[in-house]
Amino acid sequence: MLEKCCEIAIGIANGNAPPEFTVRRSAENKLTVVAVLIDPQIEQRLRLLAETTGRKQSFFLQQMIERGINAIEETWLPHETLGQVRSGRMPVSHPGRGTSDLFGDVADDER
Repeated sequence: MLEKCCEIAIGIANGNAPPEFTVRRSAENKLTVVAVLIDPQIEQRLRLLAETTGRKQSFFLQQMIERGINAIEETWLPHETLGQVRSGRMPVSHPGRGTSDLFGDVADDER
């Protein structure tokens, strides 16, 4: 699986986001870089979008994440945690509860 995946590091810093996604950046809410593994066909489609529109791949990745995270949270988060997230009281993350390795979950799934 890892051979079929492409690593893309995203650091979204595009100032052309639609108004509903525009956030004034400060020390508290600056963007961070996230690395993801994706199937090469998805990467090709993403590249085509970027080349055709003149936007960066990171712009489209951010759009997909921002528009899809609610559904993923509803599927994977416990009800109480989801309620906290939706009310703006983000729970404290617990290091050691998840994987600290970059792509560790993908490597674990392949065993």
